[in-house]
Amino acid sequence: MTNHSPLTADRSFLFVLGSSRADGNTEILARAAAEALPADVPQRWIDLNGLPLPDFQDGRHEDGDWPVPESERTLREATLEATDIVIASPLYWYTLSAHTKRYLDYWSGWLGVPGLDFKKRMAGRTLWAVTAMAEEDEAVADGLVTTLNNTAAYLRMRFGGVLLGNGSRPGQVRDDARAMARAETYFAGETRPALFPAEAHAERAVGSLV
Repeated sequence: MTNHSPLTADRSFLFVLGSSRADGNTEILARAAAEALPADVPQRWIDLNGLPLPDFQDGRHEDGDWPVPESERTLREATLEATDIVIASPLYWYTLSAHTKRYLDYWSGWLGVPGLDFKKRMAGRTLWAVTAMAEEDEAVADGLVTTLNNTAAYLRMRFGGVLLGNGSRPGQVRDDARAMARAETYFAGETRPALFPAEAHAERAVGSLV
């Protein structure tokens, strides 16, 4: 398959797998999308099942240093090394999986690490997402989409939207021809800086006056 993606070799992708099931529908869809990336664009895959994080403890406003588990250190370094972060989480109760939400909770802690400059360094990078769900109505995933859009907006990242697929039984997403077709061009799509709803509304209002 010929890839017409404008992505260049200075990009690097981190795929964070947040399913509780190995080789699940979300991972299948994410790997289908990744196959379309140029060969010279590095990919790193991390399965949160194999790199478990303890429950997040918010110590941002407390004195003293917090120990950093090896799993957290690995994820933090991988996150900061990537230009593009792909959250691959199935839709669990209309939002992110517990594994994925815990990973994002750690971003809150990284914001306060002295000298890390997490927010500044994340600005301008791109957040993507892939999810498989049992429902065929894509609107039921709006909660997940909103969570990730607002996360990207807070960090002044770009947001590539969410690649959605239908599948419940193992491998069922392969039967979703529309999702598999979308996967082929997902990372070639244009992205824009993520905006909070109020910012997007203000931008539309200004645009309507031009």
